[in-house]
Order: sequence, then structure tokens, then C-alpha cells
Amino acid sequence: MSGCRAVDKAKVGVEQNLVDWAKPYLSDKRKLFRIMDTKLDGQYPQKGAFIAATIALQCLSREPKLRPNMTEVLSTLEELQSPKSASRPFKGENRTSFDPVSMSPLKHRNSPRNVTPLASPLPSYLRSPRVR
Repeated sequence: MSGCRAVDKAKVGVEQNLVDWAKPYLSDKRKLFRIMDTKLDGQYPQKGAFIAATIALQCLSREPKLRPNMTEVLSTLEELQSPKSASRPFKGENRTSFDPVSMSPLKHRNSPRNVTPLASPLPSYLRSPRVR
């Protein structure tokens, strides 16, 4: 998502470790664009990026029971990659709540809180610059 290495000694401070740098942004739809690869130039579905970020955040949980198994991770990512995913409903779409830390992104997709535009709301020149 970010296009960054997991550990980058060329960067300074918290940005050296991708997890430490990105984790605060993964659960916030309004801030997620700050960690997205600038080479994407905002041309990605924001809802799909948030779902991918949510599953990444779940994988980072300190509590092993809260981490998704790889079958669930793969299934979620395949649904996002599918060209039909924009037109077909996801599993559990009739639910109304969404907890990105403890719930599977396969559940609770139709929450009013989960409605987002299809791409980053900011033009590329307004996005947070990152030193590469």
C-alpha cells in the first residue's frame, strides 16, 4: 500500500520502521491517504484501500486470537482484486457496525460510516510528501 520497505535505514525516526510509521493511519479513512504510495497518484478505490488497511491492522494485533488467518486475508484481498467486487455485495453486507480492529473486513460492509469516495480526496500536490 505504501510502496515503502519494512525497514528503511535511510529514513529518520519513526519512519524507519514501516509498522511504527503506518499503524496510526491504518484505522482512519481520512488519514489513510497519507501512507498510500504517491506513485498511485490517488488512483485507487478508497474503500478498497481501507479494507486492505483494516486487514493489515488486524494482522498486526498483539493478541494472536484477533489476527485473521491467512485464508481470510487471501479471501479478502481476492475480493478486492476482483473486477466484479464493485458491483457485487460482500459477505455480511447487511450489518450496520464496523470495528476495523477486531472485526473481519468481510463483515459489516454496509455501514453508513463506511461510505467513501472512490479515490483520495486530495490532489497529488496537496498530499503529504514523503522522502524516498
